[in-house]
Amino acid sequence: MFNNISLFTEALNIELPWILNKVEFNKEEGQLDIFISHSKGSLFPCPVCGSNCSIYDTRERTWRHLNFFQYKAYIHCNVPRIKCDEHGVIQINVPWSRPGSGFTLLFEAFVMELATVMTVNEIASLVGEHDTRLWRILNYYVEEARAKEDYSDVKNVGIDETSSKRGHNYVTLFVDLDDSKVLFVTEGKDASTTDMFVLDLILHQGDPDAIENICCDMSPAYIKGSKDNFPNAKVTYDKFHVMQKVNEAVDEVRRMEQKENNELKKTRYIWLKNPNNLTKEQKEKLATLSQMNIKTTRAYNLKLALQDFWEIEDITAAAVYLQDWYLWAIRSRLEPMVKAGNFIKNNWRGIMQYIQSRINNGILEGINSIIQTIKRKARGFRNVRNFVTAIYLKCGKLQFDLPKAFC
Repeated sequence: MFNNISLFTEALNIELPWILNKVEFNKEEGQLDIFISHSKGSLFPCPVCGSNCSIYDTRERTWRHLNFFQYKAYIHCNVPRIKCDEHGVIQINVPWSRPGSGFTLLFEAFVMELATVMTVNEIASLVGEHDTRLWRILNYYVEEARAKEDYSDVKNVGIDETSSKRGHNYVTLFVDLDDSKVLFVTEGKDASTTDMFVLDLILHQGDPDAIENICCDMSPAYIKGSKDNFPNAKVTYDKFHVMQKVNEAVDEVRRMEQKENNELKKTRYIWLKNPNNLTKEQKEKLATLSQMNIKTTRAYNLKLALQDFWEIEDITAAAVYLQDWYLWAIRSRLEPMVKAGNFIKNNWRGIMQYIQSRINNGILEGINSIIQTIKRKARGFRNVRNFVTAIYLKCGKLQFDLPKAFC
């Protein structure tokens, strides 16, 4: 029959030269304490060279372990320091925890599992630990997992920014459009972000010369960074950003016209939505407005016509169509739409590239939505590093090497 020592020895998978000495339970303090020592005369491997060395002295250490039912559990041990002939006096590694951590490996694995479905603040409340200590766990395992990533097959990259907090604070995302995963996140949204990505790509066996397509908005910083760092890549301007510019022009026409036509007030989303996404009431309102001879309808028809451009597959037909649309826009006598037409002209090559590459940042838009949900649920982050870690954790498709047992 098991006594408490043999029971916990088996449960914790404690093996020689480690010995479980005693277990103390204090119900009033809500705590279980497990005390581990080592057998006399034991030799331990040097953490640097692996040579078996004798014990020099010991240092008392404590680690938070998985709860014992609803009670906190701690492991205590006088950890040996060995004297290595080559490396001097050095503390050994213990099988139940990684160096420098105040938690057992199983506790950290538990936190990592919870982090897939809970915010760090929720985990901190559940396990009774300060969130700063838990972020150290997440940061460590995310960095460890990223170090093992292989980007040698990456060919198509999407670039976009997302806000890290209120105000003009952003991080830039680099996403593998084929695998729908975040490759790299860095603070800022200038050309240097692309320089940083190239360095990270190379560190993960990626080749800048092997990148075939890049999809981004019309940011001069991203365009410059892409051309400077990816000589063989063709840049496609994201069609969602192009349509966003045209939508803004349509809305500007509406806002100018509604000063003279009260029927246009509170109709903003009717003109911005795709017709298939309108409610029954909105469709009826649009039908009524379309019968009027108003400028907003003309601008709206230009927008619908540009949406058809993205469906064309033949490069020549697409070029002719876009040229006709441009002429229509600049002759519309609607100043916002004239500007939209010139915008198309100034970004012609990147827009036309879509017909051949067929890539867009729709994947990035989805990832951005996930990120903003993460930020909202977390109610902000203490620093950018934690925010970046949360993005990798949720959107990086990382493989974590988490322990199943002590030894």
